[in-house]
Amino acid sequence: MAEGRAWPGNAVVTAAQDGDVEAIAALVSGAHPHVQRFARSLCATPEDAEDAAQEALIILYRKIGMLRATGALASWMFRIVRNECLRRARLALRERPVAGEGPYRSTEDEVLGRLEAGRVAEAIAALPADQRRVLIMRDVQGLSGRMVADRLGLSTAAMKSRLHRARAAVRAVTGAGEW
Repeated sequence: MAEGRAWPGNAVVTAAQDGDVEAIAALVSGAHPHVQRFARSLCATPEDAEDAAQEALIILYRKIGMLRATGALASWMFRIVRNECLRRARLALRERPVAGEGPYRSTEDEVLGRLEAGRVAEAIAALPADQRRVLIMRDVQGLSGRMVADRLGLSTAAMKSRLHRARAAVRAVTGAGEW
């Protein structure tokens, strides 16, 4: 449990679903540490994690009435955070310039590029958290190996090992040559 706190109970969830403002506030507050912890484990950067957690809590606040079963709160929230982290990874991949890419691309090339980016983003999201962080910081954000190692508190050798395993896993799933 995050910070020793349990997820809000069924009574709070039910009251929030019925529109009780105090219950909604308690639900958002109670879910916050869990959502943040999950976002930190999935997103590449602390900034993305904070943004993903914030987005998930906003969706919880706005759409709690759509939750079908009170016991599904945790899985619903984790799915929202996961999707937001994936969206941010896809956006980062799209913003990364591709070598040899001219200013004009055919529609077919655009569609194929988007499909490939989606496959790569899903493969990255499936990596263990330690490998995912190294891969995104090094290959997507373009940080130096030393910077990645320092930010994650790793030796350069440990960072390189995780990066190699992550690249191999992504390559195995996507068949991408550049990873």
